[in-house]
Amino acid sequence: MRIWLKSFYGVAINDLATNKMSTGCEFVIIFEIVPGVFCEEARRILIASGPFFIATTISMGGLTVRKYFEFDKLGTNYRRETIAGITTFLAMAYILAVNPFILSGADLPPDLKANYPEFGAVFTATALAAAIGTLLMGILGRLPIGQAPGMGLNAFFTYTVVLTMHIPWQQALAGVFVSCTIFLILSLTGVREAIIKAIPKGLKYAVSAGIGLFIAFIGLKNAGIVVANDATFVALGHLTFYHEGMKPEDVLAAKNALLAIFGLIVTVVLLSRKVNSGIFIGMVVTAVVGMIFGLVSLPEQVVSAPPSLAPTFGAAFQYLGDPSALFTVNMLIVVLTFLFVDFFDATGTLLGVASQAGLLKEDGNLPRPGKALASDAIAGMAGAVLGTSTTTAYVESTAGVAAGGRSGFTAIVTGVLFLLALFFSPLLAIVTPAVTAPALIIVGVLMASHIAHVAWNDLDEAFPAFLTILLMPLTYSIATGIATGFIVYPVMKLLKGKGREVHPAMYVLFFVFLAYFIWLRE
Repeated sequence: MRIWLKSFYGVAINDLATNKMSTGCEFVIIFEIVPGVFCEEARRILIASGPFFIATTISMGGLTVRKYFEFDKLGTNYRRETIAGITTFLAMAYILAVNPFILSGADLPPDLKANYPEFGAVFTATALAAAIGTLLMGILGRLPIGQAPGMGLNAFFTYTVVLTMHIPWQQALAGVFVSCTIFLILSLTGVREAIIKAIPKGLKYAVSAGIGLFIAFIGLKNAGIVVANDATFVALGHLTFYHEGMKPEDVLAAKNALLAIFGLIVTVVLLSRKVNSGIFIGMVVTAVVGMIFGLVSLPEQVVSAPPSLAPTFGAAFQYLGDPSALFTVNMLIVVLTFLFVDFFDATGTLLGVASQAGLLKEDGNLPRPGKALASDAIAGMAGAVLGTSTTTAYVESTAGVAAGGRSGFTAIVTGVLFLLALFFSPLLAIVTPAVTAPALIIVGVLMASHIAHVAWNDLDEAFPAFLTILLMPLTYSIATGIATGFIVYPVMKLLKGKGREVHPAMYVLFFVFLAYFIWLRE
């Protein structure tokens, strides 16, 4: 099946049928961004040109770009929106290196790497998923918010689903697709509000904070700042290399740890001085210093064709049609975790960024909430097909808002830049554990800030939240932390005589996660 994606301007309508027939396309998606009634006339002619042809038009009803994105109402212009889009991209660009690094298992032993997708394919999938998601958010949601595969969810995918639960990465992608499909259904119905109310706020914040600690721990481990120890389980790694008798590998590990610490300091300073793209710049500076000291290899070239997507594209489909692989309690846990984290992370990010931009309505809700959340869900489904973990809204979009972004045009600029980034894959040769570690640690810090919102003075709220946060890094499993919190919470409420305050959905999840611990967890 071939799809013809085209934006027409100044093309004779009668030429379309001939062009369509010559390309052999079955689907034509026409974006009309210029004034006129082109799309409706094009639909009539194109449908008449062949019995197996379906024409889908996405029209702005004769509006100009400026009017469609309400530039005058929002007090913005092309220059401001473009600068904001570039700023958002630079703030998010680190994911192009970090996500392939995590999903390909680049930090794992060679014998385990075979259980993960190829680095290059994941890079292409990451860039395309980010571009598609961000463009959707700009065109449909009309919000200045970028999307990309989410931090935390990628760690859950790699270190819990594949590494701990021994689920093939192709099957894990099927789980991502199913969770995003459910998300899409929830986004288009009134069920979304009911679910948001069902999950206690304390657990929502605890999940984000726990994932933050987990990601930061991965960063510290990858950098060699924290290492395994037979006596104490973990210990501080080698941070000096002047001792006599040190093995060459220990000297190299110490140098890489110091490089990561240097990068962390640079990144913290940049972010504390309100540099919007601090994480990305910190990675670049770390890589350059690593090259100077011979710890990072120089890239052989700068520009090249994008790596092939063939190893990951459509890999999820082989499991989507297999009920025996999908309808298991193990996969239910995977789907629920992907859905839970994405659902509340996306909702919180959209509200937070929109609030900073002054775009919330008087009742505190998003403008066009259904379209915004649907954009997130569709992006996640597309990402799963391409070969990456859940795509979601990025809080780094606040950098673009701070630069003046107010409309979906900001997101369109960001999305186009993600497409251009496809041609710079050779630069990923400079991405080493020491280069990515500062980004992981800083993202962990930002996510862990949600700890402040937990009601620590109320033990029946604090104890489940504490276990959720603590067990994620200590058990090296996001699912274990979530499951523990969801089991303990209703028990604590029942013991305190507050069982009626717990939503019925929490009791259902209690039994689901209890079954996970009893029968499935190895």
